[in-house]
Amino acid sequence: MKQLFAFIGILFFIQGNGFTQKLYLLKPDRVFDGTAIHEGWRVLVQGEKIIAVGEPKNVEDAAQKLQTPDKSAPQIIDLKGCTLLPGFIEGHSHLFLHPYNETTWDDQVLKEARSLRTARATLHAKQTLMAGFTTVRDLGTEGAEFDDVGLKQAINQGIIPGPRMVIATKALIATGSYAPKGFSPDIEVPQGAEEADGHDRLIQAVRRQIGKGADVVKIYADYRWGLMGDARPTFLVDEIKLIVETARSSGRPTIAHAGSAEGMRRAILGGCETLEHGDAGTPEIFSLMHEKGVALCPTLAAGDAVSQYRGWKKGVEPEPERIKNKRITFKQALDAGVTICFGGDVGVFSHGDNAREMEMMVDYGMKPLDVLRSATSINANVFHLSQLGNIKGNFLADLVAVEGRPEERISDVRKIKFVMKNGEIFHNEPNLSPKSAK
Repeated sequence: MKQLFAFIGILFFIQGNGFTQKLYLLKPDRVFDGTAIHEGWRVLVQGEKIIAVGEPKNVEDAAQKLQTPDKSAPQIIDLKGCTLLPGFIEGHSHLFLHPYNETTWDDQVLKEARSLRTARATLHAKQTLMAGFTTVRDLGTEGAEFDDVGLKQAINQGIIPGPRMVIATKALIATGSYAPKGFSPDIEVPQGAEEADGHDRLIQAVRRQIGKGADVVKIYADYRWGLMGDARPTFLVDEIKLIVETARSSGRPTIAHAGSAEGMRRAILGGCETLEHGDAGTPEIFSLMHEKGVALCPTLAAGDAVSQYRGWKKGVEPEPERIKNKRITFKQALDAGVTICFGGDVGVFSHGDNAREMEMMVDYGMKPLDVLRSATSINANVFHLSQLGNIKGNFLADLVAVEGRPEERISDVRKIKFVMKNGEIFHNEPNLSPKSAK
């Protein structure tokens, strides 16, 4: 008898939860579904999922069918003057960093307590979400060990607001290549990532990071190491292949920081899925990327920010060589047909200002509509996020509404009016407050 009552209780609990799932009918001027613009479309959300998308009559009919005596009528969210888009996916973030003109990278790694960095990261997470970025690929804690694991858990458990996180934890570096610079060789200083080399140590490091919570394994395929100022390759091709094979056996991809042509070549041949930065890429390297299906995350905004931190007065002075060269290599990547991921290396510049990368992608030669695709459906596909990046039935209800037409003026992505993640509303302008359908 006790078992029967327990079963009945569970049944009522399940039914009750099903009946109390919130139902929203979103009415924007237009919908960007991750691929194309559709004028006048409607979107129906129930719980954490998108239930219906399309022409008003079809979606409203679907909403009517859900209005049984046991279910409430949908709440209508009128998004007049707005474009509704999938929640943006930031492809290269460091929530545990803040702009280098506030505190240098060396000082963040060496002088800031991890407790301080974590407290600041919680604010960064909220700022990112409120800017319409419902997912981030966070590519290394930069000396904050595995603290991104706890940050991700706090967001997932609803303790703090923030984007869905795909995390790399500590990242992997070759011995001697990444520590803060300028110290006596007699002094061992804390690292910004985990050192490992050779067969056994690399396997152990990859497995350890995965075991601690890494969703993706990040390597530094080159860096400005030793006394030389230019980036030089670090890991050997065989070492990269070993890292990739070890990570892939657990279902994780490997990605590479790679700015030099040789570092990029090794990362491509080693099996990395995305390359970050690609500053010194060549037509031959980009052709190889296209051939192997490797995507580029160009991080235009980071280089722009660093140049300004070093004294360049943007808009007043001529562009420095670094910026001129970046324009050239970015165009070469586009001409070669390389898949472009949206990702700005945010943390080098302010969190919440992620749209800066979108604006620069347009300035550097991409069409606004292609940039929107890059920040939604393309990133979702490249990052293996199968229920994100598109506004489709049965996809997760990650949605953002902006005032205006970002497919024509990319800067309109800054005009955030509405943010929903997993069907939960995190930002809603007062005049867009939900109202019950009559």
